[in-house]
Amino acid sequence: MRIKPEEKNSWRHVWALAEVLGGQVQPVTHELLGIARELADTRGQQVWAVLLGAGTAGQAEELIAWGADRVLLVDEPQLRGFQDELEAGLLTRLIGKYQPDILLGAATARGRALMPRVAVLCETGLTADCTGLAIDPDSGDLLQTRPAFGGNILATIFSASHRPQLATVRPRVMRAREREEGRTGQVIREGLAAGDSPAMKRVLEVFQDRESVVNLGHAQIIVSGGRGVKSARGFDLLRALADKVGAAVGASRAAIDSGWISYAHQIGQTGQTVQSKVYIACGISGQIQHLVGMQSSDTIIAIDKDPDTPMMRLADIAIVGDLFEVIPEIIKEIDRV
Repeated sequence: MRIKPEEKNSWRHVWALAEVLGGQVQPVTHELLGIARELADTRGQQVWAVLLGAGTAGQAEELIAWGADRVLLVDEPQLRGFQDELEAGLLTRLIGKYQPDILLGAATARGRALMPRVAVLCETGLTADCTGLAIDPDSGDLLQTRPAFGGNILATIFSASHRPQLATVRPRVMRAREREEGRTGQVIREGLAAGDSPAMKRVLEVFQDRESVVNLGHAQIIVSGGRGVKSARGFDLLRALADKVGAAVGASRAAIDSGWISYAHQIGQTGQTVQSKVYIACGISGQIQHLVGMQSSDTIIAIDKDPDTPMMRLADIAIVGDLFEVIPEIIKEIDRV
């Protein structure tokens, strides 16, 4: 809602909306709590986790261990599955009651359905798919950074005259803090109210998609190829290296668009986001669309003929050379160990 400058101080604390799937809090929630903790500490405020679901009360204390000062819990049978109208109405009412300064959600299918509804009901803005969040030192407003214009630039967006400030964050872009055993906090229980939902629909049954996918998000090592791999046969060489080191195989959009490997392997703005321990980029120039999907990896190794590409400059270890000569030599060395 629109506010006057003198009303800003009445909106306090940073809320992180827990991502719940099948009644279980998902790991992206820990990432949201991590960045929420950073923002709240900068503002001298608290972190509140918002936990909506059915049968989720037993997970509230765990959110405190991951950084929440308070957990706003609504555990009701009607919240089984996902009903965006109901949750949006409920969340809007809680926002009006407690007046959070910032509300963060995950840029997942659930978050992308829910957060725009909340923004409309609260008459406030929403920045989606953020890859960076910070507090402006002068105004105290939330600085929300996201790729724009097809990923060709990074835009920083802020909301000076509306509260709460809403943003969704891409999974595996922000780092979770270490879990703190014995950390204490408060659980605040709320319930549903008659006006929370327009009762437009009801869930009859919930189905989980069991189709096999390439889950790069949990891979510790990823060997990824781009335009420099040159062909589908080139990815056979990357798979050989991946087999030697127990890695998953990823790809840039250029390789996907060329038909050399399936979309399930794509990493970047229009693919998956990863936080691997080791990321080996083979023949990837490193356009911003790809970098936003892997730049949080712990160690980045790049192999390319051109030493001046963005990926080579970003890499912790940059190997200048022909990947079709370098990778076989790496495999030989591994075999000697």
